[in-house]
Amino acid sequence: MVYSEGVRADESGFEIEQQQGGWTIRMWWPTGPVTGGPQRITIESAADAPARDVARGISTTVLRRLDLAAALNLAKMAPEAQSTLETAAKKLTESGEAAGLLLASEGVSERYLAMLASTYKAMADTGAVAPVRKLAVMIGRQPETIKDHLKKARREGYLSTVAGKAGGDLTEKTLRVLESMGSGED
Repeated sequence: MVYSEGVRADESGFEIEQQQGGWTIRMWWPTGPVTGGPQRITIESAADAPARDVARGISTTVLRRLDLAAALNLAKMAPEAQSTLETAAKKLTESGEAAGLLLASEGVSERYLAMLASTYKAMADTGAVAPVRKLAVMIGRQPETIKDHLKKARREGYLSTVAGKAGGDLTEKTLRVLESMGSGED
């Protein structure tokens, strides 16, 4: 399969372009770590496409020829994704280490559970493989201990459950605790 690819970026995200016969395919990712496929795909007739190639519209053949894997690999290597990924990784590491410090100084406290839930959610949202294991390393505890702490965070209303997936949503309770930590309240 022959196609050309280009990357264009702006403050909202970046786009990978593929040429498939008489069609131009644009795949767009928002600014942030690239963890999966594009959030938008646009297929339009190419400016120089012969009328006979586009007269019958977009066919299943065109769709089958979309090279999502190549576009995803290119998106992951885009400078915008790389700098965002590095920044996100640094923030996650800092957050995990902060949770570890809270655990060491306060035990399994409200503040620790809120920080743990927030860090775990952020890791899952970035598509981290084995987020519990990575979080355990950051905090300096065994993965089984962190799993127990996450279960407690869910039971006590800091983190919702998403069936069959890592992560969850932070609750109002968690957001209030994190906000009070950010403002220096105790």
